[in-house]
Amino acid sequence: MRLTDTSDLWWKTAVFYNLDVKTYLDADDDGVGDLRGLAQRLDHLAELGVTCLWLAPFYPSPQRDNGYDIEDYYGVDARYGTLGDMVEVLRTAHDRGMRVIVDLVVNHTSDRHPWFQAARKSPDSRYRHYYQWRDDVPDDAPESMFPDVEDGVWRYDEVAEQYYRHSFYRHQPDLATDHPEVREEIAKVIGFWLELGVDGFRVDAVPHVIDGESGPEHDFLRSLRGYVSRRRGHATLLGEVNVPYDEQSAFFGDVDGDELTMQFDFVANQRLYLSLARQDAAPLRDALLSRPPIALENQWGNFVRNHDELTLDQLSDDERAEVFDAFAPDEGQRIHDRGITRRLPPMLDDDPRRIRMVYSLIFSLPGAPVLYYGEEIGMGEDPRIQGSRAAVRTPMQWTDADDAGFSHAKPEDLVAPIVAGGFAPQHINVAQQRHDPESFLRFVQQLVRTYRGAPEIGWGDLAILDQPHPSVLAHSVTSELGVLVAAHNFAPDGRAFRVEVEGADADWRVVSLLGEDPAPVALEDGGFDVELGGYGHRWWRVIRPGERRIA
Repeated sequence: MRLTDTSDLWWKTAVFYNLDVKTYLDADDDGVGDLRGLAQRLDHLAELGVTCLWLAPFYPSPQRDNGYDIEDYYGVDARYGTLGDMVEVLRTAHDRGMRVIVDLVVNHTSDRHPWFQAARKSPDSRYRHYYQWRDDVPDDAPESMFPDVEDGVWRYDEVAEQYYRHSFYRHQPDLATDHPEVREEIAKVIGFWLELGVDGFRVDAVPHVIDGESGPEHDFLRSLRGYVSRRRGHATLLGEVNVPYDEQSAFFGDVDGDELTMQFDFVANQRLYLSLARQDAAPLRDALLSRPPIALENQWGNFVRNHDELTLDQLSDDERAEVFDAFAPDEGQRIHDRGITRRLPPMLDDDPRRIRMVYSLIFSLPGAPVLYYGEEIGMGEDPRIQGSRAAVRTPMQWTDADDAGFSHAKPEDLVAPIVAGGFAPQHINVAQQRHDPESFLRFVQQLVRTYRGAPEIGWGDLAILDQPHPSVLAHSVTSELGVLVAAHNFAPDGRAFRVEVEGADADWRVVSLLGEDPAPVALEDGGFDVELGGYGHRWWRVIRPGERRIA
């Protein structure tokens, strides 16, 4: 891949960190995390090496869907603070070298939003056409995103005397995003937050914001991208697009990549868990080989976990059953017939070798890693919360205190319960791990530091390397910035094999990047021998003649 001016494309090599303000740190001890608390913990993120903070919705909301039911796009929920507090977070983050992106949720609003309240009261209201209304339910209505909760996507409103559409919960009426006035409102919201200082948006449920695979609907996405670029040239749009690769490609745009800047790689994420269940790298390897090409300006977001369920909807029924049997054997650990409500460490029986292998792999794949808060210390879900996304939305565990150092409020006043059991704060917390050089926090810091020192991962081209073991994924990432080789073992027993480096000769060397065998080793006949332990993980930098890279 040939590079030109890349100074504005910061997201190509960013380390993203997603958190929810209300569960991060409570500064005023009312039981709810707030922006003042977040500002006090930005140094933790800077020390970790985070370069972009992604904030979950903090807008005024009834909180019936974790804040994704928004009733005011221009404000901050009073429980979290004020717009002034938000500006202080932005300033402090920028001072620490971190960008900040926020959630853009424009498929729907809360049913308490003033637009919807005005729309339902009169068919003559200018806001009536902000939403989707019908006199009857169409025969071809799609299934709800939550079929175990909602019996359809059309709901009758007694005041409006019509049905309104809701792709998600009934209290989240869908906006008519094809209407010019609604699109203008969305642009105003974007412009407001850009002017306040945010560096982009994580765009929620993109396929539901626009309908269709091409044409006028994608014109809207292109216009949003153009508007964002004009208003703040370095801003990014990170899209939630959980569809197969052949459909996902369209959301990047044409050959110029002129729609979404980034997208989460849901396909590889789901195939990762199938590989873990089978102890076979083939499902993930096949997914990576089928990744569509993207424009220079675009990027994939690689992740292990996020704030929702671990969705497995792109696996076949049999494949999904395999993953359920391996990692969510109890029905209460599943949701919506498609997802798992657990974090990774409990799913892998808290096996440190296996957990570290997974995170090493995610950081080594072409793209930008996206961490969910608490992953850096190996937090688990709350096993008492069954069949709910709330199981992974518990307070951040800062200390070994009963309140996890999150809040001094009474337990009954906390916004969410503190994790209990083997992953309680007495066992898993930031304070202990900061002082333990062998802790998971220190391991993740090493991964972040090594990733940031290997820009070829963000810019390079992927190649899957031949080797004889089904349980091993060996790959290289190559650009004019350098060559990185990595190998990861999905099996509990060791493997030995030879890695061939394309184009290498006797003057090339390799050096280990993750602490093992740091002395450079000369390549012999274009390759080098590898010893990989059970659930082992290794990174190497290929040093070409004339390069002056720091290993």
